[in-house]
Amino acid sequence: MSEDIQHSAQKARQFWDDAAAHFDDEPDHGLQDPLVREAWARLLADSLPSPPAAVLDIGCGTGSLSLVLARLGYDVTGTDLSAAMLIRAKAKTKAAGLSIRFRVMDASKPDFSGPQFDAIVCRHVLWALPEPALALQRWSELLAPRGRLVLIEGYWHTGTGLQSQQVMELLPPAFTAVKVKHLSGQAELWGREITDERYMLIADQKRIQPPTGARRQTVI
Repeated sequence: MSEDIQHSAQKARQFWDDAAAHFDDEPDHGLQDPLVREAWARLLADSLPSPPAAVLDIGCGTGSLSLVLARLGYDVTGTDLSAAMLIRAKAKTKAAGLSIRFRVMDASKPDFSGPQFDAIVCRHVLWALPEPALALQRWSELLAPRGRLVLIEGYWHTGTGLQSQQVMELLPPAFTAVKVKHLSGQAELWGREITDERYMLIADQKRIQPPTGARRQTVI
């Protein structure tokens, strides 16, 4: 890891450690409103392999999506750069009577040995990574054969983020079927009306890579 990237990771860790205490105040972060929580549960259930598939929640923050996944019956592992975030994630998991493994880990360099997950879920993290294409390649190596990558990303009114076409262009060639679900008009997911671009990108990985240009794309 270069000194610049290492310094960036340290700054990010401090930023999210400082943000942990109030992170769940946002409706789409804490998912404390039952209507918002149920909307995410429906979206994830419709987008992932059937439980009890093993799911890695990268950049899980305070564990809100991890808890939704565990309640749906998935075998969940959550990782985050911020130890302060994971302290809250573990407390929420214990209070809910659920079992989720949490590990402090840099999303850019996940420390797992070989393919062991049926699906990876990552919400609003990829855009902030210094080398997103390299991160996606590393994530693909953690997926079992025919594993699925589910990214929730956006391009915000501030001019930051990633547009869905940009993410598709970053995907490793092992992902041969890509589907984009537009989420901007679904206020129930965010707890309010939004106007910027929000979407879910679902990519299925095959072990036999297709010829160049053979990736199949679907937009919903």
